Amino acid sequence: MNDERPQLAVVTGAAVRLGKAIAVALAGKGYAIGLHYHHSEEAAHQTAEELEKLGVPVFPFRADLRDELAIRRMFQQIAETGLSLRVLVNSAAVMPRQDLLTITAEDWDAVMDVNLRAAWLCAVESARIMQPGSVIINISDTGARKVWTGYPVYVISKAGLEILTRLLARRLAPHIRVNAIAPGLILRGENTPVEEWERLVQRSPLGQSGSEDEICRAVTFLLESVYITGEVLVIDGGYGLI
Repeated sequence: MNDERPQLAVVTGAAVRLGKAIAVALAGKGYAIGLHYHHSEEAAHQTAEELEKLGVPVFPFRADLRDELAIRRMFQQIAETGLSLRVLVNSAAVMPRQDLLTITAEDWDAVMDVNLRAAWLCAVESARIMQPGSVIINISDTGARKVWTGYPVYVISKAGLEILTRLLARRLAPHIRVNAIAPGLILRGENTPVEEWERLVQRSPLGQSGSEDEICRAVTFLLESVYITGEVLVIDGGYGLI
């Protein structure tokens, strides 16, 4: 039996930056949007208003992704919308500058819990209520392949996210496809100095930063490409070559 309910796309970290851009792009495709946020309440309300102007229903969900029970409650609320969850984009992430030799276990967990553990929990909860043909997209980072000593736990978490993507793709096939996108120099991180960012851009083969639109087009591509699963699409202007 076909599921004729309106289709819902849930984006974590959707209030600001790349998550917001992805939510706007999905709204433009006609999806109702599950807008997850945690601290960015004012920005979330502003984003919700922008999405509603595109003519789609918007459901804001506030949840601390470090809290397993909060994630489970969020997906219970998602199920209660009565819409058909067809897309999950795990976009929320934290990227603190750290020193691998001086951080505490709590520092480690604070990054891993959001960047990796929450993506796993959200995928599992989504899979419980998704219909066949649904899609999960994890937002990784070209740093998953780099030895960024200033962001050690971040790059470890993103490397783990790419392995998780492949494991989920195997486990959830054939009904749910799971892929990842690894952006490169798209948006400067809040903890990345401007000078460091400019130096990285100049070193990259294409000599320029990318745009959020590049990532949004990749999301659309993966949604529409029904024979792709378990892959990581790197969009970094060749940064991974250096």
